[in-house]
Amino acid sequence: MLRLTDTQTKTVREVTASTPGLLTVYACGPTVYRYAHVGNLRTFLLTDLIRRTAERRGLRVKLVQNITDVGHLQDDTAIDSTGEDKLLAQARLEDKSPFAIARFYEDAFHRDLAALNVRPADAYPRASEWIPSMITLIERLVASGNAYVGDDGTVYFAAQSYDAYGQLSGNRLEDLRAGHGATGESAATGKRFHADWALWKLAGAHREMTWDSPWGAGFPGWHVECSAMSLDLLGDTIDLHTGGIDLRFPHHEDERAQSNCAVGHEVVGHWVHGEHLLFEGRKMAKSTGNVVLVEDVTARGHDPLALRLAFLSSRYRQQANLSWESIAAADALITRWRTAVAAWAESPSEAIAPAYRDEVLAAFEDDLDTPKALQVLRRLEKDDEVAPGAKFETFAWADTLLGLDLARTVGQPVVAAALPGGAQSLLDERAAARTGKDFAASDRLRDELAALGVSVKDTKAGQEWSLA
Repeated sequence: MLRLTDTQTKTVREVTASTPGLLTVYACGPTVYRYAHVGNLRTFLLTDLIRRTAERRGLRVKLVQNITDVGHLQDDTAIDSTGEDKLLAQARLEDKSPFAIARFYEDAFHRDLAALNVRPADAYPRASEWIPSMITLIERLVASGNAYVGDDGTVYFAAQSYDAYGQLSGNRLEDLRAGHGATGESAATGKRFHADWALWKLAGAHREMTWDSPWGAGFPGWHVECSAMSLDLLGDTIDLHTGGIDLRFPHHEDERAQSNCAVGHEVVGHWVHGEHLLFEGRKMAKSTGNVVLVEDVTARGHDPLALRLAFLSSRYRQQANLSWESIAAADALITRWRTAVAAWAESPSEAIAPAYRDEVLAAFEDDLDTPKALQVLRRLEKDDEVAPGAKFETFAWADTLLGLDLARTVGQPVVAAALPGGAQSLLDERAAARTGKDFAASDRLRDELAALGVSVKDTKAGQEWSLA
């Protein structure tokens, strides 16, 4: 069965379904004020891989992923919980209504998921449409003594009321320092304790996107939306909760406290977090100018599923370093495998190669060891003892886990593989270097071609190339 690293226990544990045959999963979704970059998409792919693996064992997966379209401040760590909503800031920047901004980037999010072959969730609740449920949840927390109305009229969760606070992130309340405003000075606050957080924030006179509540016109805190949505749509026992490692604290730590206090027991059975993604050695950020989107990948002529394959080349719980070189190499491998699968499909049908099938599934079930699964398929590709028909069936089966659309060219006319841009000139330059016996230049050019996904072999007839 599927085993995944549990953030709370810091161990690899078997994922169990509380209801026989049904695995319930809640995935933190996007804040729809900008395009999702490839680091975000790596996290969203994590949930898709979990779902596909669970389904191979006959489980039905019920997946809910939220859409944050209100309440996520530019600085959610500020002590006074004031500041500007990220969505409102972008609306002002683009001179559009906040809901127009939200729907535009929400649509872009779904297009990006489709491009990466991430299957849709069963529900995509929007925070702006779940306000009544959030208010009900907040009222319950106030009634139980886990929340209070502060001196400033904002409703806060009392962090000290939950003894298990910090078990998910490893933080201890006594070690947490008070937050600071943008000026670096502690801001005025209605909190009783500096680590308390806002559940419902009173709105200023000129703020857009506000709702009536028992505490006055305002808007929800970011963390409360996931508690309300997950409890409403999946119940008070949720098998698995996923998200990026940056959400572990404070978002998921606060969400866990809210949900557990509201129902009186541990709600989530297994917390799974995907690690950060670097791009060419640096964290993606506007300030460094290396934010990469799906459209940037396709603009360079790469299949967007090359991005998916590049992600599969490292494990979700390890920091990965993506690069244009690795995306190009993944694109070349997809092309090669699709060509091979199409050729194998022309051979007589054979049964799946059971040993390879079992190895691939075992790798996925072993904490999503996708690099190992890819290694298994590389071995199968070169195994002359396995009939072409069996290779086809095994690759087609494995692709239900990989999601790379490897059978895309089956039945289509065979088209010669195209060289990546710039490769032909490097081949010509290398041929000239070989003729001139400049072997140092020849070796350097071979390495440059390999970086483009082109493998070169020297024969008596001259150099021959293939896509790596």
